[in-house]
Amino acid sequence: MYPVRKEKQGLPALLNKAIDLLLPPRCIATGDIVDAPGMISPAYWTQLTFIEAPFCTTCGLPFTFEAPIGTICASCLELEPVFDQARSAVLYNDASRKLVIDFKYGDKMHFAATFVPWMLRAGAPLLEESDYIIPVPLHARRLWQRRFNQSAVLAQALARRSGKSCLPDGLIRLRHTVPQKGLSRGRRADNVKNAFAVNGRYMNMLKGKNALLIDDVFTSGATLNECARTLRKYGVEKVYILTIARVVKDLL
Repeated sequence: MYPVRKEKQGLPALLNKAIDLLLPPRCIATGDIVDAPGMISPAYWTQLTFIEAPFCTTCGLPFTFEAPIGTICASCLELEPVFDQARSAVLYNDASRKLVIDFKYGDKMHFAATFVPWMLRAGAPLLEESDYIIPVPLHARRLWQRRFNQSAVLAQALARRSGKSCLPDGLIRLRHTVPQKGLSRGRRADNVKNAFAVNGRYMNMLKGKNALLIDDVFTSGATLNECARTLRKYGVEKVYILTIARVVKDLL
């Protein structure tokens, strides 16, 4: 047998090891030391509910009963979404809500390192079919208040990991809208109607292509539907949705 040759560790690897010794990676929820950046502590992990089949083939709503692949939920049958398919990584419960809120309003962009692997797992088939990744945009006023668009951070991180092209400003928000929270389904749709447009720089690029829309939480789907409608109006062939979390009313 030939002797096994040990590879020399480069300077970056040694630096990373030194940093880990001085500043060990910690769980973003509990602060407990974990094995690698982005990991969740075992105690907090058990509080998260990852979405697994069976779920609605269109919107990704998890079923509480056994259902064959291709089953569509009652909501999608009643009112067919504008988008083609949507997937989310986890249910929006107390545990995931804390993480998402800290990410959005706490200037904790490094949380994306935790969320992106979850989203890659949940949305792998959608990513494979997509030509461009586009985040749901914020209005300039809200962007100034928050200082960053959490959906754009996720979209760019997903693009780096998947090798797909990201258009951070592919969609633009034309007007400021009131928060959707507390509005009825119909009022949510009216609130965001005609609130978006495709950036003129990308109109020709997007014609006949498939787009993956990124947001943090799928709630009623009103905003995502309006974004999908806007993209379709400008010639996008298929529109997919990928979010960190999915609201299920019975669990709220």
